[in-house]
Amino acid sequence: MSVPFAVNCSILLTHLPLLERPAAAAAAGFSGVEFWWPFPSATPEAAEVDAFVGAVEAAGVQLVGLNFAAGDMPAGDRGLVSWPGRSEELRANLDVVTAIGERTGCRAFNALYGNRVDGVDPAAQDELGAENLARAARAVARIGGTVLLEPVSGAPAYPLKTSADVVAVLDRVAAEHGEANLGLLLDVYHLAVNGADVPAEIAAYRERIAHVQIADAPGRGAPGSGELPLQAWIGDLRAGGYGGPVALEYTSDAPDPFAWLPLEQRSRVPAR
Repeated sequence: MSVPFAVNCSILLTHLPLLERPAAAAAAGFSGVEFWWPFPSATPEAAEVDAFVGAVEAAGVQLVGLNFAAGDMPAGDRGLVSWPGRSEELRANLDVVTAIGERTGCRAFNALYGNRVDGVDPAAQDELGAENLARAARAVARIGGTVLLEPVSGAPAYPLKTSADVVAVLDRVAAEHGEANLGLLLDVYHLAVNGADVPAEIAAYRERIAHVQIADAPGRGAPGSGELPLQAWIGDLRAGGYGGPVALEYTSDAPDPFAWLPLEQRSRVPAR
């Protein structure tokens, strides 16, 4: 299935119940969707998982990205990977995520690194982070999956702000644990808000990019609502060989949140 663009159904189409959003994305002309962790628990009941998988399958879309459990995001949590007090919760989540990936064909799994914890040595958090990323990589390797890691903005306690920060962690995991099925999630919105030179980061880390997410800035709205040259950056990525989905991870309350993207481009890559 060709998936040039994918709708993040955790941040878009939020006027609908979560399980109705894959069908709404399909009705809008998209062939791919992604989600943050869609359950209140890291280890949901089997019926909850069945309902989620069934909604994706019934919509006829490809699940191209799924987050590992990341804590209470509205409350400010940004992942469990390096959080000592919740490490066992994350580890229990790994098999659940892998099983969903096996059932849906999803092979890209975003692991939010976690905020710095008061009173805990950052070096100890980073050691734990590398160990847990290696565990996650081994889990999804069973289905040919890749663990994604991203820089984040708007969370001062989140230590990964740039692509260089992320790649340093990925390299540590490879060096210390031998796991190579990890990649950079290039979220151009977070990078731009953090002050990065996005074209320079694309050029420097092109070979490490495993997934792409976009939103305009300021405002985290649809392309064209802010000041970022998103179409140029997408063109640069495509010209440089990136063939994966570009995930739409922006907010919009417009009647048609996808009006900026011609219908014929939503499920196929336009010819260059």
